[in-house]
Amino acid sequence: MRLKDLIKAVRNCKTAADERAVIAKESAFIRTQFKEENNDTRHINVSKLLYIFMLGYPAHFGQIECLKLVASNKFSDKRLGYLGIMLLLDENQEVLTLVTNSLKNDLNHSNMFNVGLALCTLGNISSVEMARDLSSEVEKLLGNSNTYIRKKAALCALRIIRKVPDLMENYVVKANKLLNEEKNHAILLTGTTLLTEMCLLDKNVLNDTRKNVPRLVRILRNLITNNFSAEHDVNGVADPFLQVQILRLLRLLGHNNVEASDLMNDVLAQVATNTDNSKNVGNSILYETVLTIMNIESEKSLQVMAINILGRFLSNRDNNIKYVALTTLCQVASILTDSSSLQRHSSTIIDCIKDSDISIRKRAIDLAFILMNRQNIRVLARELLTSLETTTNEEKAKISRRLCECANRYKPNKRWEIDTVCRILKIAGSFVEQDVINNFIRLVSNTSSELQQYATNKLYNILNKKEDIIEAQEGLQLATVWCIGEYCDLLLQSPLDDSLAIVDEDETNATITSDIPSEHDVLDLLEHLLEGSHVTNKIRQYILITLVKLTNKLESDCRSRINGLIAKYKTNINLEIQQRAVEFNALDNLNDETRSIVLDRMPALEITKETSEVLLLSDEQLDNPKNSNDLLGMIFSESTNTSSNANQKPLEKSSSSSSNDIMDLLGDLQLGVSTTPVLTTNNNTSSATIMNNNTISTNPGNNLDSLLSIGNVMQPNNSSNMSSLLNSMQPSTNNISTPVTPMVSSSNLMTPLSATTNIPMNTTPITPKSSVPTQKQENVLYYKNGLKITFDASNENPIIVVLKTKYQADPSYVIDKINLLVAVPKSMKLQINPPSASVCTSDSPINQIIKIANPSKSPIKIRVKLSYSTNGNQVNEMFDYSSFSESLWA
Repeated sequence: MRLKDLIKAVRNCKTAADERAVIAKESAFIRTQFKEENNDTRHINVSKLLYIFMLGYPAHFGQIECLKLVASNKFSDKRLGYLGIMLLLDENQEVLTLVTNSLKNDLNHSNMFNVGLALCTLGNISSVEMARDLSSEVEKLLGNSNTYIRKKAALCALRIIRKVPDLMENYVVKANKLLNEEKNHAILLTGTTLLTEMCLLDKNVLNDTRKNVPRLVRILRNLITNNFSAEHDVNGVADPFLQVQILRLLRLLGHNNVEASDLMNDVLAQVATNTDNSKNVGNSILYETVLTIMNIESEKSLQVMAINILGRFLSNRDNNIKYVALTTLCQVASILTDSSSLQRHSSTIIDCIKDSDISIRKRAIDLAFILMNRQNIRVLARELLTSLETTTNEEKAKISRRLCECANRYKPNKRWEIDTVCRILKIAGSFVEQDVINNFIRLVSNTSSELQQYATNKLYNILNKKEDIIEAQEGLQLATVWCIGEYCDLLLQSPLDDSLAIVDEDETNATITSDIPSEHDVLDLLEHLLEGSHVTNKIRQYILITLVKLTNKLESDCRSRINGLIAKYKTNINLEIQQRAVEFNALDNLNDETRSIVLDRMPALEITKETSEVLLLSDEQLDNPKNSNDLLGMIFSESTNTSSNANQKPLEKSSSSSSNDIMDLLGDLQLGVSTTPVLTTNNNTSSATIMNNNTISTNPGNNLDSLLSIGNVMQPNNSSNMSSLLNSMQPSTNNISTPVTPMVSSSNLMTPLSATTNIPMNTTPITPKSSVPTQKQENVLYYKNGLKITFDASNENPIIVVLKTKYQADPSYVIDKINLLVAVPKSMKLQINPPSASVCTSDSPINQIIKIANPSKSPIKIRVKLSYSTNGNQVNEMFDYSSFSESLWA
């Protein structure tokens, strides 16, 4: 059966089973022919076998037959044999070593087509050993007078230097000479491709190649201005492949080099101006031109021109071009020192947020967050809130969090921020993270009484509509219930500020005309939420605490109703709720003075500002590590290969659903809670000091202290009988005074809010003891892709662990753009000092100091997010590390 007959038979098969039968029969026949060593039919059988392989069926038994064809003197047999080798073999197979001798003979053959076949095969499947063995032949062919051989030798050299970078120095001189062939576009294209790879691998070659910038500029200008050439024309553009490759090489040569960039400015302006953007061919050149302009030391006018080109891309009907433009704008936005040129296209970006394509919407939303500032926050927030209603559930949590962060950073006033967060909770309250709710509560607690009344009234009116879609938002219910519990007395009053009751600062500008609710209206709403279909145990916990706090704010006739509602849960199946219901009913037996102190309003929650040297990263923030104006996180990493470690499980978190609950019954009464040490940074030095805030009960006869028995408190002698009732209320002792909500045990529903609200009675610094021995240990944190990260671990004092991190690059590797992000458990605190340099080579390592405060003396474990560029290739890794010596915290 000939190849034509096999193809016809396969096409005539009506089912997959018929096709398998035909293939199986023909494969058996081919095996038989191979065993008979029939040289006349070997060519036909191998061709049929390659067709079978392309259909997806096994054909490995024909590998040796391909080697026999390569050894033939016939060009047709040799061509088919090399084709079979490239298809059936790869660089990892031992059989490939048998081809080395045939390749060497053909590389020295007098027939240029035989040489071309050998170069093509070597350039596709060369292993490290083959590259070393045949490098000298390829180097010699790179200087051959035949242009056909030279262009294939250049591509083969590209494979060799990728496999063995040490051999690069053998090709540098001849690669530069390839640029002299200005009339042969094939030589120019392969030469620029080879030089581009060399510049990425070796900075010395990059510096030497900069002398060719005038020649590259001249070649590019000739391509733009010369007359029409049918040989190289593609849709009216002269050799777009060569233009793109030259632009990529110029981008490398002009990066961080003013002199080379000055030579390119004029020709880049010509390319940007003269290239037709009506076809994809022209758009590809314009895209590369924009990237080149933004990555070299270009003039400001050129950067504006590049942004305008991307702006035109946004108006294109092709969604692919829109997506490319949005992605590129996200990348260049962090480079621009003046975003005014980018802000001019904000209306087009807003239109992209409304696009029907979900990919374009996501990219447009990312870009909108980058562009957001105090001037456009109202307009962009309105559009983002509108898009939040239609976006997928997976995206709602991310958009909500980032929008709340921007609202906090760029808010025109606190009233607007409250309106914005309330609307987010109304739209996506079921998807927001607990931190968003905590930060909103912290915002309300730090505002004036007028705004506290306004926020409580607004949330109450939203929930009081009793619409099913609104009650389904858990975050909205939690925030509303908390505000009612703290500010119900303000809710029941007439407006303290009439201006706040006139216009609602959301997108509708609707007027608020709600009546003042009565006490029973408030209780009706809470009872409705308790009995609603969307109630969860977390919501029940919040409502129960709110109800017990309302006994201190409402009239006496409502107290019996509240006690009745709480009493229903004394037999609840959930042990936590049952315990609290019993305890809250017992609080009713206290005298009014004691109960009023216990149930008093919480003080304003302290908002601490992070210094630039202290990075507090949660697992969620590791996924979006940028915490500057760019809220997108690592934009550039989205287009690069991610590590397999990215799917590793995060550090262990508290299993309690209420571990971050900001709701609190006691209002942080300062009854002797001892806060854990806080890591602070000195303004004049980078060293850290440890502050221990101790608060001790000063009245041992105070029955309230005995009642609560909170934390490590000096217990009074004459404790009351109620102490046994509430003795399980022990707060977590590993809270750190940070902006992040501290960990609290799930059984501590009545614990103080956080260490950030504690007002210490005395503050004494703990000075490091000289008697503490320094324990050093060197460990390998990471070793891959030519980058090795080691650290020496030592104790600065009993609490602080110092990691002296060292970045080392293997020979022939250049590591730059290093970005190391570290997360620790919430019981610890982290300080990362800036690295000593930005580029790491084998001769110039980088040092960086990391300090971890571990007051709870718990085992140290970290999560690392690492990104860097190795020889021009971007790498992203995420992994966990916990192999620290126990002596560091014992």
